Amino acid sequence: MDRAELTSYAYRKLRARILATSDVCILCGHGSADAVDHVISVKRGGPRLDPGNLAPIHGDNGCPTCLRKCNREKSDKPLSEVKHLITSRDWYSGP
Repeated sequence: MDRAELTSYAYRKLRARILATSDVCILCGHGSADAVDHVISVKRGGPRLDPGNLAPIHGDNGCPTCLRKCNREKSDKPLSEVKHLITSRDWYSGP
């Protein structure tokens, strides 16, 4: 598969716009996402540069809160096939 779109100006501009809107990871729900991922992978027929098919996700460095490697765990699977984070603590409620 040709992944040249990941370095294109159009993709980088779209990525910046998505991350400026939200940095909450689509997989674990924690902030500080530093990458975007295709919700429906291109391999499975998802559009490459559709903003509706791209969402924030933690990239190579992983999530600083739960330490998951979200993008690696999701890979090209649909979100329904990836184990979501379930905790007994509400991380956003404060101390």
